[in-house]
Amino acid sequence: MIIPIYQVDAFTDELFSGNPAAVCPVEYWPSDDILQNVASENNLSETVFLRRRYGLYEIRWFTPVSEVELCGHATLAAAHVLFNHLDFDRDHVKFESLYNGMLEVSKNMDYLTLDFPADNIEPALPPDHLFKALGCKPLEIWKGKTDYLLYYPSQEDIEELKPDFGLLKKIETRGIIVTAPGYDCDFVSRFFAPLLGINEDPVTGSAHTSLVPFWAHRLNQLEFEARQLSARGGFLKCKLSGDRVLISGKACTYMIGSITLT
Repeated sequence: MIIPIYQVDAFTDELFSGNPAAVCPVEYWPSDDILQNVASENNLSETVFLRRRYGLYEIRWFTPVSEVELCGHATLAAAHVLFNHLDFDRDHVKFESLYNGMLEVSKNMDYLTLDFPADNIEPALPPDHLFKALGCKPLEIWKGKTDYLLYYPSQEDIEELKPDFGLLKKIETRGIIVTAPGYDCDFVSRFFAPLLGINEDPVTGSAHTSLVPFWAHRLNQLEFEARQLSARGGFLKCKLSGDRVLISGKACTYMIGSITLT
């Protein structure tokens, strides 16, 4: 079996920044073990697999250790590959996901826009180990479908966090989002997911399905510019549209190759 592979840096217009994802189109679904082994071998925060079916694409996302329900940057990378390398001649593409229904990505000049369901977040109590793992107590704690969201007063608080990932891994959640007002944007964030084998994700599109409703309520606005303050960094434009979040960014191709499974 030979599987094409494209490595794409998402939520950036420069190589070696943003969040890298591997995009693997397949003609049929291999076994889950093969999909997971390929993702583990790639050793990126996300490998996305696509299968064309009846005019749309089935989509699945894998970290190095597990399959996940939703991934923003890998979906953006998948759309980038379709629009730029696989002769997809329309300006929007539909992805059918197992847990989040139909997802759409549209193209407008250099920007790709994800159309994702908005998360429903509620105030939450701190889970065990949280404060010790982060070393800095947040002002507020919220919980969405899969992640905790922690609000801090300043961008410096987010930049200076040095989590104990061993302790953070003991918290039963997909990830920990930390956020604060930004200096040159509306808000900044970081995302930690050691339970999924990703200590810190460079740029997390899906986290913005929680961040955008949170900041929409706090700032009384619907459109935002956001930065994720990882070492690689990333820039996103976001909009709350009813019960959907529109997440826009750029992407660039780093590598094209093939995987040979014998």
